[in-house]
Amino acid sequence: MKYRQLTKEQFESLHEEFAKFLATQSIDAREWTEIKEEKPMVAEEELNIFSDLVWDDVLSKTKYIEHFSKTKVNLFKCDATEIHRIAIQVTWDIDLLAQEGFEWLMQNPMDNSVEIFKGSKPYNDDRNLEIFDLIEKGSTISKGEIFEYFSQLI
Repeated sequence: MKYRQLTKEQFESLHEEFAKFLATQSIDAREWTEIKEEKPMVAEEELNIFSDLVWDDVLSKTKYIEHFSKTKVNLFKCDATEIHRIAIQVTWDIDLLAQEGFEWLMQNPMDNSVEIFKGSKPYNDDRNLEIFDLIEKGSTISKGEIFEYFSQLI
């Protein structure tokens, strides 16, 4: 397995897509029930294959991800061959996870207590695996507005 298996909630929200996936392998609903009961290892493998397909599709389309903590923000732009990062740190006691803290940062990006660093690097290995690793560590996929806002400032 390349990534990780989707959660139960993710499978439930993708039940139509999963049914189509099974249909491409000539497995109907009755047959799927039999496989789950009689061949749980085969069922698990089908779930793993489907999970990898979904993750690959989502990660291939991912252009921006971001990670917020109380005093730090990491913004990433994921190009085809390299990843760009804007790291922001606030040096006074503020909570960027709270609405007020985030709004303060957006209104005061050039304040002396705000440190901004920018860098880029090629992917070490597989682009999607590196993005997946950042997501597993707490990053979320975004539309990139915050990255582009700070990118224009620096």
